[in-house]
Amino acid sequence: MLHEIAVDILIFVCLFGIAVGRLPFLRMNRAALAFAGAAVLILAGALSPRQAFEAVDLEALALILAMMVVAANLRISGFFSWASERALLLARSPRGLLAAIVAVSGVFSALFLNDTMCLVLTPLAAELSLASRRDPVPYLVGVATAANVGSCATIIGNPQNMLIGSSSGISFGTFFLNLALPSAAGLFVCWAVIILAFPREFQRGQPLSTDVIRPRAAENPALLRKSLAAAALMVAALAFGMATTTAALLAAAFLLVSRRTESERIFAEVDFSLLVFFAGLFMITRAIEGTALFRAAVAAALPGASRSPWAFSGASLVLSNLVSNVPAVMLLRPMIPSFPEPQKAWLLLALSSTFAGNLTLLGSVANLIVAEGAKRSGIDLSFGKYLRAGLPITLITAALGTAWLVAAG
Repeated sequence: MLHEIAVDILIFVCLFGIAVGRLPFLRMNRAALAFAGAAVLILAGALSPRQAFEAVDLEALALILAMMVVAANLRISGFFSWASERALLLARSPRGLLAAIVAVSGVFSALFLNDTMCLVLTPLAAELSLASRRDPVPYLVGVATAANVGSCATIIGNPQNMLIGSSSGISFGTFFLNLALPSAAGLFVCWAVIILAFPREFQRGQPLSTDVIRPRAAENPALLRKSLAAAALMVAALAFGMATTTAALLAAAFLLVSRRTESERIFAEVDFSLLVFFAGLFMITRAIEGTALFRAAVAAALPGASRSPWAFSGASLVLSNLVSNVPAVMLLRPMIPSFPEPQKAWLLLALSSTFAGNLTLLGSVANLIVAEGAKRSGIDLSFGKYLRAGLPITLITAALGTAWLVAAG
């Protein structure tokens, strides 16, 4: 009994640290907390080393790594900055600029990871809005919320979708056909809500001067062509039914074979701490599944959640904001095979856990990337300012998306 209580306390500390991003008096990020937490749980006997290693989903890790390599090549080539600048400079009004930001952030996030797009778009949006003497906050909120919403459309849009893809066996095409429309509608919701949340910034009749910024040329045209070819072939392979992980690994391998770009430069752009975070989290989740408290919670929640898509979507949204979306997906994953319609449940989980990231500034890594980028540009993207748009965006998009999946049968 005492051992079970001690394990429950250890698990709570791990999840609390991961949700908050740190523990008091310790300089540890989420990856370090997940890694150390898994090791301590093994030491405490919550799971054996064999169980811990078997818990790690290597397919999911391989997919995430491959997509980071593809995105790294596109980033090094200058593609994201080159394409984003040209799209943003077409805007002729504040509303038009916001529409361009939302569209670029959403569409590219569906194909090349939402975190990557936030890293690229945040300084561009900040520079353009400040140079045009506009309030940069609404546009930065647009970058973050659109990145989250757009990434929901595909298996390769964000880490939790990749995890769901490897766990569910749902094809790229099926995933896209079910979630593309809610994501597209969600991008419009982002645009409309931000305009309503910041009315002074978006008064009609206000011109926007974009002449203050000159578009830059691509940094590496040869790598740009190669990276775009690899990305296009990968998407085509996915559309024709190739396994998601296989297509991504082939694209990444093709891009690593190069006479001009050193592999070290590509791998320097890869966030290996994310892989460590996932590996540790897989182990922690397996330990959680073995606790009496978790089994009791599943037994209590399963009947209602399996019968009502709305209840399951709501539970996912709340849990995603308590422990973050990736841990929430891992915790809810064991329940889904028991559902009457597992595929619908997987899609609901992808939609609700992703849209949940827009609720608060702390709701997703993408939001934090935008907030940190804003700070470097001298912009105060506060919790309250973000919540003004994030809360209604989350509630509206989650409701519309759930209604769509329920109606689609």
